[in-house]
Amino acid sequence: MNGPLPQGSTIGIIGGGQLGRMLAMAAARLGYRTIVLEPQADCPAAQVTNRQIVAAYDDPQALAELGRTCDVVTYEFENVPVGAAAALASRAEVSPPPMALEVSQDRLAEKSFLNAAGIPTASFRAVDSDDDLIAACAAFDGSGVLKTRRMGYDGKGQRVLRGATSGDLAGVYATMGGVPLIFESLIPFEREISVIGARGRDGTVRCYDPVENVHRDGILHTSTVPARISALTAAAARKAAAVILEALSYVGVIGVEFFVLADGSVLVNEIAPRVHNSGHWTEAACAISQFEQHIRAVAGLPLGDPSRHSDCVMENLIGDDASRLAELAAQPDTVIHLYGKAEARPGRKMGHFTRLLGPRS
Repeated sequence: MNGPLPQGSTIGIIGGGQLGRMLAMAAARLGYRTIVLEPQADCPAAQVTNRQIVAAYDDPQALAELGRTCDVVTYEFENVPVGAAAALASRAEVSPPPMALEVSQDRLAEKSFLNAAGIPTASFRAVDSDDDLIAACAAFDGSGVLKTRRMGYDGKGQRVLRGATSGDLAGVYATMGGVPLIFESLIPFEREISVIGARGRDGTVRCYDPVENVHRDGILHTSTVPARISALTAAAARKAAAVILEALSYVGVIGVEFFVLADGSVLVNEIAPRVHNSGHWTEAACAISQFEQHIRAVAGLPLGDPSRHSDCVMENLIGDDASRLAELAAQPDTVIHLYGKAEARPGRKMGHFTRLLGPRS
């Protein structure tokens, strides 16, 4: 791409969930058209995009059409088939690069990549059998988190072990699905934070303020900014995010999740090569939201100022929480965003709201 995309250009988005929806809205504000590739016909993004291609993410004809009709293509989730993204990259610009998908889709590859880049993580071992699990447990004093290496999200595909002995572990590999696993050491963290970072086509890096995250049942419940961390911890988190962006030759927005230890140091838990749930607060407390920042990056525009004008707390609306609309609408300094999903199910993200807490502290 030579220079920024002209107004009226078309941005392709693989995935039509709430993140694709918010990306399409941000693109429209900047004068761009969007086409979404998503197999679900009534997806949230379909309500706000210019066009939807209803097909599987790896459908060759659909990918060819997306590449032919779009000036640049991005994606809203990290489980886009790598082969599909690589094939599409031969027809159109794809940002973030397919390498970011390859790294993030496998927890073993992800942690190996991070360590090679000088980024500390929990200790880990690959597990492909009960014997591997017994050896890993012994190395970590019987305690750790056993996770599927692929396709896990919102706490799914995870099992915590504490003080386990070899006799406790017979058959555990099979109960986890008999798929490749990773065993990670338990981290005595004080809190969880995340940083939303962005890298432009010119190599410029901008990071939003770190936020403090609270999870319930493995699903993000709230993100609060400012996080209760020192300036040194915040700087270390931003630096780690910048190192990751550079190492991946990244273009777009990324979410990086951290554990904060008692001494203020940070370990990276995982990366998400896309706009991120813990960055939704930016649409209410910043002039440039993470969604606009991502569109700016992939379109070759200058990145915006990520500084916030307000302290705030973002809360996810899960399942029947969406019925709180009238209650929330009556509250001051509250920005509400519902995702247009027809059916509320337990554990399903239906929307979020951000409560502004006053000027930036």
